[in-house]
Amino acid sequence: MKKLLLTGFVPFLSFTVNPTMRIVEELNGLEIGGYQVIGQVLPVDFASSGAELLAYIEEIEPDAVISLGLAGGRYKITPERIAINVKDGAADNEGHIPIDETINLEGEPGYFSTLPIRQMVNKLIEEGFPAEISNTAGTYLCNNVMYEALHYAKTTKLNMRAGFIHIPASHELAIQHGKIPSWSHADLKRSVEICIGELV
Repeated sequence: MKKLLLTGFVPFLSFTVNPTMRIVEELNGLEIGGYQVIGQVLPVDFASSGAELLAYIEEIEPDAVISLGLAGGRYKITPERIAINVKDGAADNEGHIPIDETINLEGEPGYFSTLPIRQMVNKLIEEGFPAEISNTAGTYLCNNVMYEALHYAKTTKLNMRAGFIHIPASHELAIQHGKIPSWSHADLKRSVEICIGELV
């Protein structure tokens, strides 16, 4: 059976809950669309998140990698089209604030997702879930791990598909935060399952 490495993140910044963490934990060990899901939660730390992701890839040897991230404020499921070779933005959970830093000095300026993102979006909409392709993963941790996985695939494991999907806030988080759109946990989880199903 093929293996899927599915990653999420711990809470960060003003978001005291990260729905990706719960989704990854609940899908870990399941079989979806012919893939065994292996879930791992990554730290919100520029210094270690990429290295941890690559360590999981080398240990698990997955056929595909889908990393999930919270996009508080977005109201659709948004598979990302591209990751860029830049770290820049707010402080991570260790207090580091990168400014115009390069992720990998030997890497390309950017890498396109190798996930079937158009099929994912089309299937989500068909199933009644708002979705669209996003053309920017930002320059925070989400972009960072997406870039690391795609660079690894490009240079080391050419047959491994990889990419990133941003999801909206959960209702729990929106209640705490106050002024951001949200989805139910059940809908967020189901939307991720639909995206995994499109890997086939």
